[in-house]
Amino acid sequence: MKYDLIVIGGGPAGYLGAERAAGKGLNVLLFEKRYLGGVCLNEGCVPSKALLHSAKIYDYTKHSDQYGIKVTDSTLDQEAVIKRKNKVVRTLVAGVKGTLKRNKVTVVEKVAKIEKKSSDGFVVSAEGELYTADRLLICSGSEPIMPPIPGLHEGYQKGFVLTNREILDLTVIPETLVVVGGGVIGLEMASYFNSAGSKVTVVEMLNKIGGPIDDEISDLLRKEYEKKGIMFNLESKVTSFTDKSVIFEKEGKNVEIECEKVLISIGRRPSTKNLGLENIGVETDKRGAVITDRFGCTNVAEVYAAGDVNGISMLAHTAYREAEVCVNNITGKKDIMRYTAIPAVIYTNPEVAMVGETEASARQKNMDFEAVTISMKYSGRYVAENEGGNGICKALREKSTNRLIGVSLIGNYASELIYGAAMMIESQMTVEDLKELVFPHPTVCEIIREALFAF
Repeated sequence: MKYDLIVIGGGPAGYLGAERAAGKGLNVLLFEKRYLGGVCLNEGCVPSKALLHSAKIYDYTKHSDQYGIKVTDSTLDQEAVIKRKNKVVRTLVAGVKGTLKRNKVTVVEKVAKIEKKSSDGFVVSAEGELYTADRLLICSGSEPIMPPIPGLHEGYQKGFVLTNREILDLTVIPETLVVVGGGVIGLEMASYFNSAGSKVTVVEMLNKIGGPIDDEISDLLRKEYEKKGIMFNLESKVTSFTDKSVIFEKEGKNVEIECEKVLISIGRRPSTKNLGLENIGVETDKRGAVITDRFGCTNVAEVYAAGDVNGISMLAHTAYREAEVCVNNITGKKDIMRYTAIPAVIYTNPEVAMVGETEASARQKNMDFEAVTISMKYSGRYVAENEGGNGICKALREKSTNRLIGVSLIGNYASELIYGAAMMIESQMTVEDLKELVFPHPTVCEIIREALFAF
């Protein structure tokens, strides 16, 4: 059977793209080689948040006396936490399946490979069967980077070294855990296992944690973690693994740390191997990422790509929007992808969220800007609900246009209010116009209003 559109990959970009395309009247076929929902729903965004929420509740019980509540002998039941996490995942995967079924998307749970472009369309194979479509949407996602470090492969085979996939299924809390990589995944898992009782050490090559987040917020987050007992080794390069330890170079010396488990979380790369892109001439960069334009199109007409596979912004919410842009252009509605106001969040305790420019990125672009920093203690609700919290809000405006160009936050609720800052940046309203917005009181989001009036 011939289809209007074949989607390869059932993660956020793939399943939403298929849903949107089918909703616009296209006959859509979706291939998924592992499980619907992709990494985000099954072994990333959603399951990690289920664990982190359990950890947050557990942390509250340990410090509930600060709020006038006496709790004794609270424990974290890791098996029960994992059981609930699995229930959450099953519920949401079932929701995705149901939505695709209602939209009459044909789902084939097999490994797909692009074979060729014929006079009848693009030909895709899966376990000996051939499928044809007028257009392709590549959403094959990403995979963990596994660098060629001595002992890494052997440690992974033995279950000593874990990726984000395996660590989210641990039913026993390791006494000691080394996290290699101080980015989002590494920090979220360090936060969880620290709360759950592990002695956690983070090894990071850079001189800060959190990757592109604001330097001041990165420093505050590290100090909060250190108060909780997490150890950091910055500017440190892992050189090898043994059966029970991690060896890294720091300040010209070799350091060895014995541990029960290791999490390798140094980033992800686009998953394009054995996809058959070369069979139709789709261009990729040196990382293997599919090169796309602002319409989501590749160098091959009628072949689009969205999500982690293009390597631009490896976030599920970016993937959603990229998929929508692709489908809109496929169905005749001109649309472009913009990346200037895409929020990013680290769901630790405290949370970190950012959108737009940081001071470092603005300087790198030679932007003429002003930055203000406001303590979260300017928010009455934050003070009422966060005993001893030291959160901040940092905002940047471009002087020539008086427009907001960046907001960074550390503190609880940051993940839920950063979208407001994203809308402010996307709308390109001036700071003076934004000052006229009415915020509900008392709320933590009022901190953004305080920052606006600080300019």
